[in-house]
Amino acid sequence: MAHAARRPGRQVSGARLRLIVLAAAGALAAACARTGEPPGGPPDVKPPVIIGVYPESGAVVPDPHGDAVIQYDEVIDEMGGGGTAGTGSSASGLATRVLLSPTRGAYKVSWHRSSIHVKPVEGWKAGRVYHLEVLSGISDLRRNTTKERRTIVFSTGPPVPQGHLDGTVVQWVEQHILGGGLVRAQLLPDTIAYLAVTDSTGHFRLDALPPGKYLVYAIVDQNNNRQRDRREPYDSQVVTLDSAASLVLWTFAHDSIGPRVRQVDAVDSITARLTFSAPLDPAQPLDSLLLRVLALPDSTPVRVARLYSSADYDSLAARERAVAESIRAANDTTKQAAPKPLDTTADTTGRGPAPRVAPTPPVDTSALRALLRLRPVPQDKVVMRLASPLKPDSKYFVEVRGARNLNGARADGHTVLVVPKPKPPPSPADSAKAAADSARRRAAPPTRPPRRP
Repeated sequence: MAHAARRPGRQVSGARLRLIVLAAAGALAAACARTGEPPGGPPDVKPPVIIGVYPESGAVVPDPHGDAVIQYDEVIDEMGGGGTAGTGSSASGLATRVLLSPTRGAYKVSWHRSSIHVKPVEGWKAGRVYHLEVLSGISDLRRNTTKERRTIVFSTGPPVPQGHLDGTVVQWVEQHILGGGLVRAQLLPDTIAYLAVTDSTGHFRLDALPPGKYLVYAIVDQNNNRQRDRREPYDSQVVTLDSAASLVLWTFAHDSIGPRVRQVDAVDSITARLTFSAPLDPAQPLDSLLLRVLALPDSTPVRVARLYSSADYDSLAARERAVAESIRAANDTTKQAAPKPLDTTADTTGRGPAPRVAPTPPVDTSALRALLRLRPVPQDKVVMRLASPLKPDSKYFVEVRGARNLNGARADGHTVLVVPKPKPPPSPADSAKAAADSARRRAAPPTRPPRRP
């Protein structure tokens, strides 16, 4: 029994010994590299490669000492030196390329020529499964940069679990995927979290998670401090993990103050567009907005015929323009067929036909479009149509009550619509004078600057 209990420690000692040997080999290779590359040989374009880690991924280390080490096959760029992360302040240097979780507080990242050392400030805690992830962006001294990630999972007591959590993060208002976003998965009721960073497609994955109920945050980590700050957009969801789970998170700015109408602009004689201080909840029916319009100065009520979302009104206006253009085209008997476009590939220089440029292949955005169809687009504008035309050179008091933002906060607000005075049409004398001035400018010879003596 005692022999079996000592076996993990022996395995760890063997792993550390192998790492020491690999570190010595890496240092020797780095020393040899300083003598310079063979003349005439191909340039070194290979990024640094991880040749050893301590503890090894999957190892059970009951009582780890010292730092976790990632050993490379050559000297890596210092990137401004080491630093700390997870303290509430922005990470810097190599700390921006390394994630260690779960930890309560900060963890230190330091540069050691051909290796990176990592250790939590609180020390290694018994009974945890640690995730150490090296992100892409590690460079050697020739600026060859890694493109892949590497995750090392080791335990300080329990067996390494097999559950995994993955998903995609979307910026809801901007209608984009969130690349480089921070994901925090807290195993409830604890507050410490497993960390991940989304890739360029907005995807993340956390392996080797114990089963249980998780509170998962996706955060636009603007200051790169590995925390959720007050004004940073985020989304959260509770998920129960047995062996595997997947989810989609939609980040947006959470504000305890509801949206207020900020301005209103006339679109035409019976239409005006209201702009709010924040996007409105797409689930809120527009007829639930308490909208009041009063003609000033006598506060005469003006009836609102209908409210439209900005997208619905744009579609309606496009259809109305298409119908109007069709009617004008049908009544225009003098309209002639448009000339054919010039053949830009024809020989106009005597040197043969112009070369054709290969079209740029389109970017596949089908997955993103499918995701965006799952939720309506938040809008910060509403269009109102009035039952009677707006009077030129007048003002209207507009009040909106009960507007709700994306996280459910409501607010009331008001503003004033100013309808400008129409410009008078130009007189015949002014039109004739403008035409004469234009003809005179076209007929005048171009002026040349005087020659210097």
